[in-house]
Amino acid sequence: MMLTTEPLRWGGALLLSAGWLALSLRTWYAQRAASGKAATADWLVVHASQTGNAEALARHTAAILATGGLQARAACISRLDEAALAGATNILFVASTYGEGDAPDVAARFAARLMAREVDLRHLHYAVLALGDDNYINYCGFGRALDAWLAKQGATRLFERIDVDKNSAAALAAWQHHVGRLAGTADAPDWAAPAYGEWRIGERQLLNPGSSGAPLYRLSLVPADGALPDWEAGDLAQVGPPSDPAHPREYSIASLPGEGRLELLVRLQRREDGTPGAASGWLCQGAATGIDGGDPVQLRVRAHERFRLGANARRPLIAIGNGSGLAGLRALLKARIHAGEHANWLLFGERQIRHDFLLREELLGWQDAGWLQRIDLAFSRDRAGPHGTDRHYVQHLLREQAALVVNWIERGAAIYVCGSLQGMAGGVHEALAEILGSATLEQLVADGRYRRDVY
Repeated sequence: MMLTTEPLRWGGALLLSAGWLALSLRTWYAQRAASGKAATADWLVVHASQTGNAEALARHTAAILATGGLQARAACISRLDEAALAGATNILFVASTYGEGDAPDVAARFAARLMAREVDLRHLHYAVLALGDDNYINYCGFGRALDAWLAKQGATRLFERIDVDKNSAAALAAWQHHVGRLAGTADAPDWAAPAYGEWRIGERQLLNPGSSGAPLYRLSLVPADGALPDWEAGDLAQVGPPSDPAHPREYSIASLPGEGRLELLVRLQRREDGTPGAASGWLCQGAATGIDGGDPVQLRVRAHERFRLGANARRPLIAIGNGSGLAGLRALLKARIHAGEHANWLLFGERQIRHDFLLREELLGWQDAGWLQRIDLAFSRDRAGPHGTDRHYVQHLLREQAALVVNWIERGAAIYVCGSLQGMAGGVHEALAEILGSATLEQLVADGRYRRDVY
């Protein structure tokens, strides 16, 4: 069931209440400081992030509070338990929604264990910034559910929940304004996203000719001014299509800066009427190629902290994906090869080996050179029965290699999943839960050893 927003007529009253509460809080802090009992309050800014956007906003929020002289720190919701809630007085939540109203991976345990029961939070003051996409039915579903649960437990809203549709600048400005009032400052850091740069498509290669699936292209892009920005494996490229620049599309970057180009794997999407998608149609068909004479592509790079290697850089890597998800996995594997790491295992799925073995020569070359210890492949249509039965997917590969999965995890391996949310990601998650146990899988999420970039 979708939760609804409070009536708008309460907006003015809530704004006044928030301002009054902020003033009261700041007066109380000053009184305690003067009496020598405490210097400032402890504010938590808790993020529930899937792609790193909520985490970045949480850090910006903590910076505003610090500008006003308050102690504030950003923390992942995976670290928030009942004891932490009991000891906190003020928490600002920045919560993404994953899929159709689900909690992000890092918030799954919090949602399943804490939000499923009653907890006394009458001591807590809070606010929620809910991130989402109104193209989904359960828009901002997790943020709304979190807000409702906190209120039900007796916590007091500092101000009304703010829902953000696709990084709406107006909604983010409203959040920034409220946080600035709580901090007692208008001197807030600039939250503006980096401007788009002009890029050109140097090469466009169809990777799956003859496939029964939609065409998938490998695109090589370079900046028009020749200055390649920096990024890490796992990061994303945002593309603003000419027909809809206000709604950028995000793609996993398949290359590293050292390769001298930014590569994407883009599948051509079509609307119900058969017309090509705004971004994929432009990238795959519409934009003329050529470093000198090609059409400009508006693009910017965005850090995806949750899918970077980070602390997992020296761990064995189990990379799992399908289709265009190979882009993100390719960059991760490239980074590990560059760092001299051999303990890499790729499990990948597509339709038919004849048409859909993407980047075949490169992957088999890595295997022959010892950079990939294993490659396990599932081509679903090659094993399908007459009515689509018995199809073989990556989750089946995992079950077939269950003992080896356990062995790699016991050796400290990290699991990275990239590809389609529907079907693949859910099937892989269920298989891993069966093989490792739900508690172990939850702990891998909390430890940052199980990460997903799915769409």
